[in-house]
Amino acid sequence: MPRERPLAPDYVRHTPSQPGGGRNRAALVEKARLSIKQGSKSFSAASRLFDRTTRERVWLLYAWCRRCDDLADAQEHGGELGDQAGALDRVEAIRVLTRRALDGQPTADVAFDAFGLVARECGITQAMADDVIAGFALDAQDWRPRSEGDLLRYCYHVAGAVGVMMAVVMGVSPLDEDTLDRACDLGLAFQLANIARDIVEDDAADRCYLPVEWLVEEDIEPGQHTKPHHRQELADMATQLVALMEAHEAAARIGAARLPFRSRWAVLSAARIYSEIGREVRRRGAAAWDYRVSTSKSDKIRHAAAAFFEALANNPPHPSEMPRWTRANLAERAASA
Repeated sequence: MPRERPLAPDYVRHTPSQPGGGRNRAALVEKARLSIKQGSKSFSAASRLFDRTTRERVWLLYAWCRRCDDLADAQEHGGELGDQAGALDRVEAIRVLTRRALDGQPTADVAFDAFGLVARECGITQAMADDVIAGFALDAQDWRPRSEGDLLRYCYHVAGAVGVMMAVVMGVSPLDEDTLDRACDLGLAFQLANIARDIVEDDAADRCYLPVEWLVEEDIEPGQHTKPHHRQELADMATQLVALMEAHEAAARIGAARLPFRSRWAVLSAARIYSEIGREVRRRGAAAWDYRVSTSKSDKIRHAAAAFFEALANNPPHPSEMPRWTRANLAERAASA
């Protein structure tokens, strides 16, 4: 019987597994710092409040999130969406590069190598990364939420799961399920604020994250929700989004209280900045999309100062009712989809 030939000759050497694919850590951190500075002024400002080690790790994780988002949407640093042809292929490329990074293999992409490094340092798992990548896959499939539960499942993938990884980066044990749940709540709150602010921008990109059931309840014709004659109905739905945001924001503060002081301060600063975006959308009502809601540098300083005293007191009120949607039931919903 002839001997089977090996898939690779015995003399071929496999690349040894190394954190960051063997890249210099300081160089990866610097590239990640520049990425967050360009990609998110709000998050960049809040990240400065972490201790040095945590701050660098947060930057490394952010760089991967930003790069994945840009690859998935064919854009640069969150700018205008590019040609969406081949979106599913780009998501598959994200999966392959992420898997290589987690295996300690070089990826030829700084952001993925940065992710491999922080994952090795903090214990981020393939399952955690897969939860985030699933959100990019939903957009690539031109997915639309039918119900509120569908909306929150999307928010879980694109932001709640990121919150879980951020908590691990801050030193929360992967076994501390309750604190990870609260970190997920904060991610959900952030994404709900973003959706409320960006309804009209998303429509221009042929995306809609408002549940079909909400649109039907408002008696809005398909594809017509951003038309001027529906601005009040749009404001009503934005108010629903902000109410959900506030429920998850309040729950997140319980978890923030368990973090070290500087991490707590940074998280509460980010919570104040992002939730203010949602509340400003609600305050503006039908005029919320006349121009983009944003926070000024002075606003960020004000929120950081208020968060300092909140972190110092460290006595968040317990919500009278916890959010309806939890990390567990959203993950279950995703698994059964």
